[in-house]
Amino acid sequence: YKNDISSTVSKVPELLAAVDDVVHENYPDWEVVWYGHIGDGNLHLNILKPDNLQIEEFKVRCSDVSTAIFDAIKTLGGSVSAEHGVGILKAPYLGYSKSDSEIDAMRAIKAIFDPDGILNPGKVFSIG
Repeated sequence: YKNDISSTVSKVPELLAAVDDVVHENYPDWEVVWYGHIGDGNLHLNILKPDNLQIEEFKVRCSDVSTAIFDAIKTLGGSVSAEHGVGILKAPYLGYSKSDSEIDAMRAIKAIFDPDGILNPGKVFSIG
């Protein structure tokens, strides 16, 4: 499991602890590995699959734990994405870190620069 999340620098320690708590409350045998450039608030979260868990089941459980992780991020005013962007997988979760008006503004900007919806189609916003 790999995830790219962010927070204000002052809240990084709190976010690390909150995400660790969420993961370990749900799956105490999972190993959480953090790396990246924590000094600027961008966090790379990795969760290692336990040897005794089939990959298909691990993916299902990761999907479940993502929602809880994004809830913790929202509470702390962080973002479900950092420098790697929102993309396809996180598009449904954008509301955890952006308001409806911010998302509307993002759609409007996309429409100005990509009125035909040909740039990176279907990644976050569809035009039309």
